Amino acid sequence: MRRFTVNINTVSGTAGSVKSNNLQLGMLLLKLRTFIALFLVVVYFSIMAPNFLSMANMLIMVKHVAIYAFLAIGMTFVIITGGIDLSVGSIVGLAGMVAGGLIYNGLHIPFMNVTIYFHLPMVILITLAVGIACGALNGFLITRFKVAPFIATLGLLYIARGAALLLSDGKTFPNLVGSEKLGNTGFPWLGSGTILGIPLSICILVVLGLAAAYLAKCTPLGRHIYSVGGNERAALLSGVRVNRVKMFVYMFAGFCAAIAGLIIASQLVASHPASGETFELTAIAAAVLGGTSLAGGRGTIGGTIIGALVIGVLGDGMVMMGVSTFWQMVIKGIVIVAAVVVDQFQRDLQSRVALAED
Repeated sequence: MRRFTVNINTVSGTAGSVKSNNLQLGMLLLKLRTFIALFLVVVYFSIMAPNFLSMANMLIMVKHVAIYAFLAIGMTFVIITGGIDLSVGSIVGLAGMVAGGLIYNGLHIPFMNVTIYFHLPMVILITLAVGIACGALNGFLITRFKVAPFIATLGLLYIARGAALLLSDGKTFPNLVGSEKLGNTGFPWLGSGTILGIPLSICILVVLGLAAAYLAKCTPLGRHIYSVGGNERAALLSGVRVNRVKMFVYMFAGFCAAIAGLIIASQLVASHPASGETFELTAIAAAVLGGTSLAGGRGTIGGTIIGALVIGVLGDGMVMMGVSTFWQMVIKGIVIVAAVVVDQFQRDLQSRVALAED
């Protein structure tokens, strides 16, 4: 009688290898989830809406995506540090109103009884400074007074929106073309201008995205941002100036929101105090869809921009299909929840992969 022997170690090792390969494949699919989602959304709307891939629609869609991406880039850094910024939508509205007020009414100095009209570059710089100042206020409350980011930025959401309403008593600043006599023309070019046939807003997004990606991956500040989000206590003990890092990310988020406010007001050639409402939710959704973890410590600028593309394509596609605005809000909410669930699943799977490799 022949005897057959089975090497238990070999069988268990093979099974473990197969399990590890399956887990790694699952991790790869999760990392590519944003690209997969973008591909599926584009295919679906290109079938359901015949004019979806037309050049005219693509240009409109890309301009919308740029607005979301500006906000999402700033939000990405905030979330990586383990924070959140609910005020960016209101900063968008305030920035637009500041720019519109400076062009439409100028800056009135009561005690001198003088009104100053600034050239366009100065209008842009003042508006960006307002956005940075709003971010600095967020950072100051969070770092100095230890206010929770959710509460601090929620407070500024109301402050910035109220300030935007006060600037015009709730009215719109219309027809922001400026005056040759006053030397403040050229504002509409920000939203409608092109460079080598490429919309200016896209050119600004490319420059900002590349600069943010370089900062995140190739500079000490970028490494500190990730370390604060990964383990704030360990980062502090290792010499990272945590408060300065947090101040920077909130100021940068305010800067990005101010850019978005300028672009929106320029595209409309008017500024309205309600501009940017709920944009903070879109920015969070784009960042999370792009792989930024709400727990902090993980995220990429490239992924965030792809996430913004998904949000933009989804929104424009639903508009072209005639989907109700109310249903659009419901669907965006579902997308945010789904993105968080998938992110949590990815974290659990990463732990399982690490255990399997050990």
